[in-house]
Amino acid sequence: MADPNKGSVDRRKFLKGAAAAGVVAVAPSGAVHAQDHQDDHDHQVVPSDPALRTKALESLLVEKGIVDPKALDALVDAYEHKIGPKNGARVVARAWVDPAYKKRLLASGGAAIAEFGFEGHGEHMVIVENTTKVHNLVVCTLCSCYPWPVLGLPPVWYKSAPYRSRAVIDPRSVMREFGLELAEDVDVRVWDSTAEVRYLVLPERPADTETMTEEELAALVTRDSMIGVVKVSVPSGGKA
Repeated sequence: MADPNKGSVDRRKFLKGAAAAGVVAVAPSGAVHAQDHQDDHDHQVVPSDPALRTKALESLLVEKGIVDPKALDALVDAYEHKIGPKNGARVVARAWVDPAYKKRLLASGGAAIAEFGFEGHGEHMVIVENTTKVHNLVVCTLCSCYPWPVLGLPPVWYKSAPYRSRAVIDPRSVMREFGLELAEDVDVRVWDSTAEVRYLVLPERPADTETMTEEELAALVTRDSMIGVVKVSVPSGGKA
């Protein structure tokens, strides 16, 4: 389901079409949806005027050879998979090794995360903890609300209509496509993010990691585990 190459291919095809068309279709300026998400979030099937302009500009720069598309893809990949998620991984690892911090995190997610100096938490952050009997999954059913400061750019699949609908209707099948099979006695809870409230999953700490340092534990934590589609695992060598 989550093909890492699909985002780049789809984005590049869209950019070329947007640049060639030269016509921008936008929703009415006052359009809002049922949960009153803010205008700075992607609520529309058609991207906003600034987004289309940006995509068209990128396409033209690529076509003229001014910008290397591989470099752009690498930059997007870095923010989507590495820079952003590393912030969240540090939060998770600290909660695993520091019971007092974990208590603060679960009680007031935004305040506890702010202890790391991460900015951009205008919305209310709620941390939901996975246990042996409870597994949490995060989605935004109406758009793509996402905790950017701790997870970076949202993956393409997170914003897709199939994920947004199926995560609510049949979350177990969605997780199965990511390779996660949960026992029938595990309670699956789906959390719907909004512009006002964002959710971050606190994954279960893997077994046999008692001797790992906080830094080593953070290296195990992935973006997908903090969304809830996978669990954190330890590589065969014992370290990430």
